[in-house]
Amino acid sequence: MIQAHDSVLVQTLGRLLIPLIQLFGVYVLFFGQYGPGGGFVGGVLLGTSVILAILVFGPGSSHSAVAITLLHGDGLGLLIFAGVGGLCLIGGGEYLNYADLEIPGLETASRRYVGIVLTQIGVAIDVAVTAISIVISLSFHDHDEDSHA
Repeated sequence: MIQAHDSVLVQTLGRLLIPLIQLFGVYVLFFGQYGPGGGFVGGVLLGTSVILAILVFGPGSSHSAVAITLLHGDGLGLLIFAGVGGLCLIGGGEYLNYADLEIPGLETASRRYVGIVLTQIGVAIDVAVTAISIVISLSFHDHDEDSHA
């Protein structure tokens, strides 16, 4: 079971670093099509920031409540990713061919940009939720099961 860290220095650095990591994760997510990064790396950074909050502030904190709430969005990333592909098919094109994305009032370049960003957001959500889910399932393991074995 994870316990809250009792060092004031660690908690202060956590309060400083966690929002910076999240900001950098959002930056990597949205500007990943121009350089290294994208949905997977942005999702890892966002998930890691929540995991760091659980490790620093403990499972009884409001950060852990946020992490457990985020677990309810497990299929949301897949729905976004598949939904963008489905909208491309509805537009008469190929799956994830963003030029055929049905968004009225946008030219082809803008449709491609929106399509890429939406699919990257879907990937980031699934990666972050999966990382948080793994840590929570390992950290909140019932120790009574181990004593019966």
